[in-house]
Amino acid sequence: MSPAFDPLQIARPEVLALKPYASARTLADSSGILLNANENPFAPPMASTSHLDSRLNRYPDPQPATLKNRLAEIYGTEPERLLITRGSDEGIDLLTRVFCRPGQDRVLICPPCFGMYALSAQVQGAAVVESRLIERDGHFELNPEIHDQAQHCRLTFLCSPNNPTGNTLPSTEIERLAQAQLNGLVIVDEAYIEFAPEASVLSLQNRLPNLVILRTLSKAYGLAGCRVGIVIADARIIELLRRIIAPYPLPTPTVELALQTLTNDALKTQQQRLNELADEKNRLVGFLKTHPEVIQFWPGAANFVLIRVADGARLVREAAAAGIRLRDQSAQPGLDNAVRITIGNRAENRALIDFLNQWS
Repeated sequence: MSPAFDPLQIARPEVLALKPYASARTLADSSGILLNANENPFAPPMASTSHLDSRLNRYPDPQPATLKNRLAEIYGTEPERLLITRGSDEGIDLLTRVFCRPGQDRVLICPPCFGMYALSAQVQGAAVVESRLIERDGHFELNPEIHDQAQHCRLTFLCSPNNPTGNTLPSTEIERLAQAQLNGLVIVDEAYIEFAPEASVLSLQNRLPNLVILRTLSKAYGLAGCRVGIVIADARIIELLRRIIAPYPLPTPTVELALQTLTNDALKTQQQRLNELADEKNRLVGFLKTHPEVIQFWPGAANFVLIRVADGARLVREAAAAGIRLRDQSAQPGLDNAVRITIGNRAENRALIDFLNQWS
């Protein structure tokens, strides 16, 4: 990939031409007497119980600098390369809307994979091209044909560790794909990367301006209910995404909780919990390997495992009757009767093991 790569050359002309909406917080900060945003001057009735509540009558910063700076510090990148979104789903949607012309451009996905890549493309009117992962010796790999297919696609979505198979992708393959992609972006979804940090390709962005990374606080950081996603990309790509993102995507309580979760003390606790989850996964993996009903098994590198049984739908249904929710993956290509199992805490995993000991 040439250093002269310019995302403006592949963005939709409509996006390049539009004048972004300028919110009150974009035009002016939140200091002084605020008479510019049609806000209620009175805090909500419960304001006396919380410092946070006393600010909820004011619109939040569209991209809070404190949170961006902290995330940039943790990821080892620059704040101008970050866009904070309402979960990774919004990042996927923004990328598709900025770079894909309805009825003209294509999006490449590698099933079995996260369903939002194809859904966002379909909503935008972009064609979906599939390059199915190849299974070899119990491990899923990129199809060699992906390099030729990517040349005809505006966006190529990869996921590492992949959902639902759990496999990671070699950085050398991702780098080669991005280098050869002359007219599009390679987007690597690293939602589960904290469970396999050595597999991150974030450092490749220094020499690959068309490489985009997606991160989230939903998985390892335990903030799924807050919906905090992060797009990490060339600053010019971030500027394009900001043109069409909602004026105030991040609620004030979400920002506060995210900052609390990213303190040094909180990160130490998080690492302890990641270690605990790794131990629990090892325990569950050891059990599943010897279970007579498990036909095939993919441990993967994330906080879940994938198994195949004779009747995956029945397993999911009967586990639900016992109060345990599993995820049927049979609709994914090549995953008939496959079931994804998230790693829970010790008590939850014990309940699952007890159920499976009786299930046949």
